[in-house]
Amino acid sequence: MMLLTCLLTLKLSAQSTDDNQGIIPDIVYRESIKSVLFHRTGWELSYPVIELNSPDQITLSFDDLTDEIRNYSYTIIHCDANWIPSSIPVEEYLEGFSNNQIYDYSLSSNTYVGYVHYTLNVPNDDVRLLLSGNYIVKVLEDNDEDKVAMTKHFAVTESQVKIDAKVIRPLTQPYLDSGHEIIFSLYYDQLDIVDPLTEIQVRVSQNNRSDLVLNDLKPLTIKEGMLDYSAHRNNILPGGNEYRSFEMKNLKYQSGSVKNIEFINPYYHVELMPDKPRNKIAYFFNEDLNGRYFIDIQGSTKKTTDADYVFVHFTLLDDSPFPDGQVYVFGALTNWAIGNNNKMEYNAERKCYEATLLLKQGYYNYEYVFVSDKTHVIDPFDIEGSFYEAENDYLIYVYYRPSNARYDRLVGYSLVNSLRQ
Repeated sequence: MMLLTCLLTLKLSAQSTDDNQGIIPDIVYRESIKSVLFHRTGWELSYPVIELNSPDQITLSFDDLTDEIRNYSYTIIHCDANWIPSSIPVEEYLEGFSNNQIYDYSLSSNTYVGYVHYTLNVPNDDVRLLLSGNYIVKVLEDNDEDKVAMTKHFAVTESQVKIDAKVIRPLTQPYLDSGHEIIFSLYYDQLDIVDPLTEIQVRVSQNNRSDLVLNDLKPLTIKEGMLDYSAHRNNILPGGNEYRSFEMKNLKYQSGSVKNIEFINPYYHVELMPDKPRNKIAYFFNEDLNGRYFIDIQGSTKKTTDADYVFVHFTLLDDSPFPDGQVYVFGALTNWAIGNNNKMEYNAERKCYEATLLLKQGYYNYEYVFVSDKTHVIDPFDIEGSFYEAENDYLIYVYYRPSNARYDRLVGYSLVNSLRQ
């Protein structure tokens, strides 16, 4: 497996909202909940990061396919840099109510699959965020902590640190042809930092994925008012490949990646063109959404409730099954998680992996990942390949906690792209 040391080990299933270390995962727990989007308000393809004391909001939207209105509420949790809940009281980081209802919902219209669409914007008239840092929105049913529907991560930043960053091709093997090195400098004149090595934490995430993260990086050079993180072997992540994509905005028209569209009463089925592994073929650039998707339906101005759900059939050609592991369809369309819903089954007669996902009309990115039965590590590179030419976003988060502080402030944030710098 390639560059597995760069990946986080993820559990195949979650038993509770917290693991043994207190870390709260970013996860959707209800199978009936689909099309979960979480972004800065007004920009569906943005990352969920906003500035403290600004007019910006975070938007969470999702569908519940039970076709009945449910009593959903939410709480907001402040966390440290590792997504462990902070010890500070709620009233120190929130102004308003700690538990609030989700009132904005609407029913689907003229769809074969019925659903209720929910929308939440934060902050709002009921709650205001007082501190920077990592936050989690926890959605509950019936205000019951035993009925957690989802937990979603977002961040609130202060512009206290200037970040000068770029992505380069690594200079050494084994990363020369397959990796990205993220080099950057931090300028912190506005902060009274005594010991940068203990007071500053830096994390870098590829496309805001929780499984492709550089954790708690340390500076190579420390100068007055500046920390330099350049030319450091620990600053390397696998470049990966461009994501595969397909479009189904119009169910009467087959886009380039769609092999067949058929209505089999009572639902639509979309069969995608068969895919092949790309780990042994040359890199080819194509525009993508870095693993994300957006909902859309041609000819409608109410895409959130007019778009229908479709059974999408994926095929990955391979002469024999992968030994000692499983293959999954992966991306934002699966909430960046693996489970029975997106696991592929090998068809020996057709010599291919197959999977079917229920997805809302729109434009989608996806990839195929292999998960070892022994390590449970998500590895897209054995199937998709990894190339230094690949285009990715890298999100840099800078946390600050002086020795006498009780929580991590997010004092700097920057997004740098491997091609558009």
